[in-house]
Amino acid sequence: LMERKTRVKINRKEIMLAKLRKSCSCTPKKLKNFVMDFLPVLRWLPKYQCKEYIWGDVMSGLVIGIILVPQAIAYSLLAGLKPIYSLYTSFFANIIYFLMGTSRHVSVGIFSLISLMVGQVVDRELLLAGFDLNDDAPPALGDGSLQNDSHSNTTAFNLTIAGMNAECGKECYAIGIATALTFVAGVYQVLMGIFRLGFVSMYLSESVLDGFATGASLTILTAQVKYLIGIKIPRSQGHGMLVITWINIFRNISQANLCDVITSAICIIVLVTAKELGDRYKHKLKFPLPTELVVIVVATLVSHYGKLNEVYASSVSGAIPTGFIPPKVPHVNLMLRVAIDALPLAIVSFVFTVSLSEMCAKKYAYTIRANQEMFAVGFCNIIPSFFHSFATSAALAKTLVKTSTGCQTQVSGVISAMVVLLVLLFLAPLFYSLQKCVLACIIIVSLRGALRKFRDVPARYHVNKVDTLVWIVTMSASALISTEIGLLVGIVFSILCIIVRTQRPRTALLGQIQDTSFYEDDLEYENLSSVPKVKIFRFEAPLYYANRNYFLKSLYRLTSLDPNLEAARRKKYEKKEKQHLKKGDHTTANGLGIGGTTLQLVPKQIDFQALVVDCSSISFLDTTGVNTLKEILKDYKDLNISVLLACCNPSVIDSLKRGGYFGKDFANMQEMLFYSIHNAVQFAKDQK
Repeated sequence: LMERKTRVKINRKEIMLAKLRKSCSCTPKKLKNFVMDFLPVLRWLPKYQCKEYIWGDVMSGLVIGIILVPQAIAYSLLAGLKPIYSLYTSFFANIIYFLMGTSRHVSVGIFSLISLMVGQVVDRELLLAGFDLNDDAPPALGDGSLQNDSHSNTTAFNLTIAGMNAECGKECYAIGIATALTFVAGVYQVLMGIFRLGFVSMYLSESVLDGFATGASLTILTAQVKYLIGIKIPRSQGHGMLVITWINIFRNISQANLCDVITSAICIIVLVTAKELGDRYKHKLKFPLPTELVVIVVATLVSHYGKLNEVYASSVSGAIPTGFIPPKVPHVNLMLRVAIDALPLAIVSFVFTVSLSEMCAKKYAYTIRANQEMFAVGFCNIIPSFFHSFATSAALAKTLVKTSTGCQTQVSGVISAMVVLLVLLFLAPLFYSLQKCVLACIIIVSLRGALRKFRDVPARYHVNKVDTLVWIVTMSASALISTEIGLLVGIVFSILCIIVRTQRPRTALLGQIQDTSFYEDDLEYENLSSVPKVKIFRFEAPLYYANRNYFLKSLYRLTSLDPNLEAARRKKYEKKEKQHLKKGDHTTANGLGIGGTTLQLVPKQIDFQALVVDCSSISFLDTTGVNTLKEILKDYKDLNISVLLACCNPSVIDSLKRGGYFGKDFANMQEMLFYSIHNAVQFAKDQK
């Protein structure tokens, strides 16, 4: 017999008070550790092995910087903002993550999905403010005085929206919304870190994240088509944006700009070919080909000297200023407008950053601190929001490039930031003539990885049908409704799938493997022998209120015996027999003599005298679960059938004890509970 260890009673109040005193105390050593934990760079930078690490960090930093510049300019289209703000975002994010991040290889900065989510909020608020979402149309506002400044060639408004009583144009209001959204998202992430709410990411399964990324990629692709073919249609807003945008595209397809179509076709062919060759020969290349940069430089030169904007009316990026705009505090009233939108943005940003950090840490054998990562990405949003930047996250594609080019530490992030700074200070005006269709091509080609997930659907379906269904539902909702609702639908649907799987789990009757003490599912394996007079029932889920009825129905169906119906039938028959005897009739209701009465009590003979319940898959019991087991114990006992429990874990045993299953003082526990199925079967055989 196995005896349980005596549990030592823990005074939780004392423990909590001790932890509180420890956390509230302030000593020089503790203060130093706090600062070192908050800024991990202070721990690893003094130990930096310059000769061993510097070459890899410089190379990877330069490569990422070269990739980052064209991507930052391109992703500004997704966010509905000017390219200069994307460059600010890329610069500040790399610097802050260098100081606060715990991952050595993650590339934090502008990310397509995050840019899309920011852009959707910006577009909605611009529309509510009365601005025209058409990029090339002059802004219009029904409530305000229009003032044209011929020197700056911009349109300004006296806005009284959201409490902003300042002269502000469409661009000014857009970046105001973006910075307010970014600041609130960063605050959410820091609060999640303080209260250790990182467990929220557990509810975003791989299927949900993949489906969300693929659905959002379809939305991004759709939003870029108008730039590819050079048509001017309003940016769709609200639910069903993907369908509405495609309808508008086909309605205006006759207005396509031939110059943009040809440019787009050439750029996509060049980019895809270079990417495919890079993937095929990546082991032979020391660093990835800077195809995006080459395409942007060549396209800008052709557009400038060919005067594509003036001659063919091809849409271009326009003037990109140099230097830094003075910092500005995000507007509080705008924060209140976007507070709800910031929550999914904060969660998605954190989840992508932590999952990529953990992937790199596992690959290169070091550890990260998920809570510190939440602080890092939170401050990568809070601090840059004062400098006209928008939300950031870790990006998979740039992280893979970073690791493949010899990155050793986050010093590479500083090198990338220096490349972006060079563009910000000196080179930004050179991109004036860059066509928007070229930027759209870069965005679309960067979506190859997410769109390739469609090819994995058959393999995913073969591995797990439920996960495939979660992926399809999340992807469809993200693409056809909206990204935020798609993410929510994916989380809710995946949780419902888990609930349904526990509500209707697998059940089985077990047979004995010949000449062994092991038992398995009779329907799944051949050559199993049934145990005479004993039924062995397995239930592969926790037993709780939601699956109680299914447990009972499955038990009655597999054993071919419902004890309640059998008991009712017996009572009914006994009542009829008593009535016949009172009348002096010596024959039973079925016309037999009294001697045949015993046989008639059980017309269908019960072929077992013991029921063994295999509890090895029952992880816990709630009150309903305990009462259900007590119910079947009583019902079968009325039919002279004993119920034996086998393979219960300590948690289940404790629940049964507290629920009074074993009676007073647990007197019958040794005859009701067994540590293996075989022991229970042997006990049942030995019973008279």
